[in-house]
Amino acid sequence: MLASSSRISLKRVTGGLRSSPVHINGAENVSRVLSHAQHRHSSTASLQPAPPPSASTRLRHKPWGFTPDTNYQGTQRRSAIARCQSEMARLGEMGRFADCLRLCKSMKNQNIQPTLLIYNSMLAAGSRDGFITEAWGIFEDMISMGIQPDRQSFHHLIHASRHQPSQYMWDVLHKMEGMDISPNEHTYGLIIERFTAASQLELALQFMNEMGNRGFPPELPTAQSMIKLAAQQSFPRLALDLAENFEATSVRRLDTETWMTCLHSSSEVLYAEGVLRCWQKLVQELKVVPGEGACLEVLQTAGRHGLPDLATDVIRVLRMMGVEWQEWHFAPLIESFCKVQKLKEAFGTLDIMRSNGIHPVAETTQPIFKAIAKDIDNVDGAWEILDELRNEGKVIDATAINTVIQAAISLGDLQRAVGAYKAFPDYGSKPNIETFNLLLSGCIAASHRELGNRLLLELKEASIKPDARTYERIIILCLTQASYEDAFFYLEEMKAQKFLPPISVYDSIIRTCVANGDARYSLALDEMKQCGYEVSRDLQRFISSGGKSNADIIRQARREGQQQSSS
Repeated sequence: MLASSSRISLKRVTGGLRSSPVHINGAENVSRVLSHAQHRHSSTASLQPAPPPSASTRLRHKPWGFTPDTNYQGTQRRSAIARCQSEMARLGEMGRFADCLRLCKSMKNQNIQPTLLIYNSMLAAGSRDGFITEAWGIFEDMISMGIQPDRQSFHHLIHASRHQPSQYMWDVLHKMEGMDISPNEHTYGLIIERFTAASQLELALQFMNEMGNRGFPPELPTAQSMIKLAAQQSFPRLALDLAENFEATSVRRLDTETWMTCLHSSSEVLYAEGVLRCWQKLVQELKVVPGEGACLEVLQTAGRHGLPDLATDVIRVLRMMGVEWQEWHFAPLIESFCKVQKLKEAFGTLDIMRSNGIHPVAETTQPIFKAIAKDIDNVDGAWEILDELRNEGKVIDATAINTVIQAAISLGDLQRAVGAYKAFPDYGSKPNIETFNLLLSGCIAASHRELGNRLLLELKEASIKPDARTYERIIILCLTQASYEDAFFYLEEMKAQKFLPPISVYDSIIRTCVANGDARYSLALDEMKQCGYEVSRDLQRFISSGGKSNADIIRQARREGQQQSSS
């Protein structure tokens, strides 16, 4: 509307200019033309009245004028008590108790009567900082003013007494009962919160049960504090039951921190069912990625209880997190396979480790050793599994064959262990230092010095450097023979290689020398003390008895006792 009016005005002005054109021929006609135009304009204006101003003209010169509505609520003046209630509620929510008292003094000076909202706001501010004495004073002043407290008033009193002995809370509850005010779920939540803060799980459970009997569902903070307390006190089964019961009866859902607490509690005590339930909830449903520490705890539980599917999923999550795989990640996986007698998968895991640049150690294959070292049939079954893996194109790791050697030696079958050693080339693998150390242990058990010498020769031919354990076992092997002079030679060679002889080496040398009446035991004893080792009571007793064992000493003491009693 405003735009069309402007266009009409513009046409009217331009049309008038076209009807009387003015031609200026020279400078001398300027005054004549101007006077003629002024006379014509004045005559036209006198004949036509001026048009009224349009709406667009008014909007261009000043803002739109309107009459204010004095009946609108925003323009009404609030009463004094309303302003005080609003300000007191704000101060109470902020916990500014001193400002609340100043406002009360101002209300008293203005002769403004307090209301229930005023008192509850003051109780809220006082309870926030635990001012129980001041809170009771406010409560008594409320009663004296003839204002009946409500349930919220008692809630503030309970909250104010949280740092005091429990008798303060019982006094509030007794007062509440005496005024016929029944508790609700928030009342029980404050009570349970007090007990959970004090780590009193039994009392918290008691009131949780009473709360359920009255038909009150627990609030979310109450349920989470209860579950966390049970989990932190190593009750993962109880914590999980509480968590699942809450989610089954409530539309609210627990946060991930609560479920992670349950997962940590279950894995710490190796509670397999709890770990499975928490892992399913966190990883599969909530899509939460636990930290590496939590994954390691879950792996330990999976390995102990034989849960290879869980262990495999944990390793998948570790890779998804960008964590570099390590030996200690796969050791529980191998253990879980062995628990459920999946030895083929356990042996295959060693190939996976090698393909990812992870070197298995003897401890990695310890579960496989325990599984096949029960009898010879299990050892033969392990060979069949290795043959299957080789036919499938898998690389047979040296630690796998070492495990078979270790099992054969533990069963006293040295010949089978040597046969496994000779089979290394058939599987495209090479023996390592651990292989020779295991075979030397078998030589010690069989007192087979010749085989030990042959193994040492092949060790040097393979350009494998002996370690401290190799020297320890060859020394002990020499001590099993009638002539044990080589034991001192290898002891000196061990020290020349910068290896500290273990206490077992000195203990074996000293016992052998004492038993054979060799005075060199004293030199070995002094050297052992120089290395910082302490002489055990058993060794000292052996030296003092001249090489007699504890059993011989006991038998001799019994004979002497019988002779004295008979005489």
